[in-house]
This record gives sequence, C-alpha cells and structure tokens, in this order.
Amino acid sequence: MDLEQLFSQYKEETIQGRYITLVSIEPLLQKLNTNNQLQIIGKSVLGKSIYSYEIGEGKTKIFLWSQMHGNESTTTKALFDFLNVLQSGSQLAQQLLNTFTFCSIPMLNPDGATLYTRENANKVDLNRDSQALTQPESKVLREVFESFKPDYCFNLHDQRTIFGVSDTGKPATLSFLAPSYNEEREVNESRLKAINLIASINEELQKYLPNQIGRFDDSFNINCIGDTFQYLGVPTLLFEAGHFANDYQREETRKYVFMALISSFTILSENDIVSNGINKYLNIPQNKVVFYDLMYKNIKINYDGIEIITNFAAQYKEELIENQICFNAYVSQIGDLENYFGHFEYDAEGALYKDDFDSIPKLNQKADFYLDNNIKFVNGMIKI
Repeated sequence: MDLEQLFSQYKEETIQGRYITLVSIEPLLQKLNTNNQLQIIGKSVLGKSIYSYEIGEGKTKIFLWSQMHGNESTTTKALFDFLNVLQSGSQLAQQLLNTFTFCSIPMLNPDGATLYTRENANKVDLNRDSQALTQPESKVLREVFESFKPDYCFNLHDQRTIFGVSDTGKPATLSFLAPSYNEEREVNESRLKAINLIASINEELQKYLPNQIGRFDDSFNINCIGDTFQYLGVPTLLFEAGHFANDYQREETRKYVFMALISSFTILSENDIVSNGINKYLNIPQNKVVFYDLMYKNIKINYDGIEIITNFAAQYKEELIENQICFNAYVSQIGDLENYFGHFEYDAEGALYKDDFDSIPKLNQKADFYLDNNIKFVNGMIKI
C-alpha cells in the first residue's frame, strides 16, 4: 500500500494550518453524516457542541479523540483525512469497516480550540482531570468510554517543537507511547498489546519517516487520561504530532499521523502485529528536549565595555491575533547551547550584536536585532 498516494487522495483540503475550530469542522461532520453516524454527546463549558462520529460494523471497537488540548490540532486534521478513507467505498474502507467499529470525538475541547489554549474555558487541563472529572468535557469522554467499551483507545495530541529524537539532531516528528498503568511502569497484557502495536507502526513508518520517530516518557500519572484507560484494562496508544523541518503549519506532520492511523488499523485487521515487541518498542529512541526554534552562534556582544563571544536562542510563541496564529520569536536562552539544536541555525562568525535598546540580547525580548555585517533580523529571521 502506498501511504503517500493514499494521503494525497483523501486529504481533507478544506482544513489546514494550526487554527482548527468547531466552526472549521462542523461542515465536514455534516458532510460525513451519511447514515446518522453523527451525535452530539455533550456540551462544553461555554455551551459548544461536542460530537462523536461512529462508523463500522466490525467487532473490534476503536475509540479515538483529538483536541483534548485546544491548541493541538494536527491530529484533528489527520483524523478527518482518515474518515474520508472510511467513507470512500474503497476496498480498504470495506476491509476496515468490516473489522472495526470506530467511535471518534474529533474535538473534545471546542472552547480551547477557539481560544487556542491547551486548557478548557475554565482553565483546566482536561488531561489532568481523568480522576476528578470536574469538567463537562472530561465527563463526556468518560461516559463515551464506558458506554462504547472500546478494545483499543487512541489518544491524539501534538507536542512542542522542543522535542528531538534523543541526541540525534532530528526533530521528533511523531512520538508514540503505550502509557503506564501503575507507578512501577510494569507491562501487563493490556499494555503489551499497545506496545506491540506501536512497535509494528514504527516499523512501517520508518520507511516514510526514517529516524524521526520518538518514544514519549512513560512516567505514570493516574490523572492523565491515557494512564487511566490503561489502568482500566484497555490498550491505549498516545500519538504525539511534532515538528517536521520548515513545517510550522504541520501539514507534513499531518500526513505522517494519517499514515500512522492507516497503519494501525491495517496491521490490526490483518493480524500483522509483532509479537514480543517490547525490545523493538524500547529501541524507539526516547523524546528529549534538545531543540530551540532559532539558534544564533558566535555572536559578539559588548558587555560593560568587554567584547565576548556568546550564543543565544529564540523560541516562537504561538499567539492568536485576529483569528490568525502568529509565530512570534522571543529570546529564550543566552550562553552555552552545547548539546542543543536549532530548527534554524545561524553562525554569526563573530559579528557584533545590537538591537534598538541595547548591545546585548535579553531574555523574553522580541528577536529583532542587527549584526554589524549589515544583517537585520526581524522576528528571528534574516530580513532580506
């Protein structure tokens, strides 16, 4: 199966970029609602509808949810690409629909999506509310879990650009986790199913995304939804969509999430799962915080009349301005950046730094500055 071609064929072109809201997806849900598969299963804090979409007649039940964190929209896009496959009438669609019943919640946190925040409208992280269940969105998710009784759960998220694949200098474009079910991080039958499936997905995706797949930290926190569902005995997979070079809109990453979803279900339907996959799973390099968005090396600064050579880094803040996500670069680290990488790196070769206020960079200031070789940087990038 050519996953690249499949993505091109079924990509949902009407949604793109980072700012995906309920208004963006409601027309798509209505279009997909060909046989009463769509339900309103609850309301958000601010009264927005939370939808589920159920399709398939197979005995294996798959539960997927996305945008539990409102500013994590990549997997939502990929989920709609996948739903297009299921609605296509193709041989693959029939195979999957005969094997599985899929229940998806494309946007669990519609208020956070509109506000472009991780939390919901009450400023609660829903992924820390799986035990207390203080929020309406958390209660909806738990109610669907208990009524649908899934055989597998897919917990779909984004991760920040700071994560790399261990110390390789490659960004962690995708990361996976079979969450722990106890403090000791033991492997029981349920967790092993998730581990074996992730090992199989990784083998397939290495053909398309070599050396850019990581393994997420498996520290146990019962307040996290994946850990809770694993604790309750349902194999749960965490997907983390990360950075691909020059892809801040996450359209390339979206493709790889789609590939991972297709691979998951073709592997399961064909019973092509690796056995005893623990070692293969553990050999997936762990995520590591090793990246800045922008890195500047060998910058000369005038510090109290003394010229020294230093480095500094900047990080983008994703800021919602007039319904657009703006990537604004701010200085985030100054000094020794050994063992760190930049998605953009610039070697100043000793050029002297200055900005509109001072002759040295300061933490949290906008990354707007000049070098004495007549190069101007605006929002972290060279102004041409």
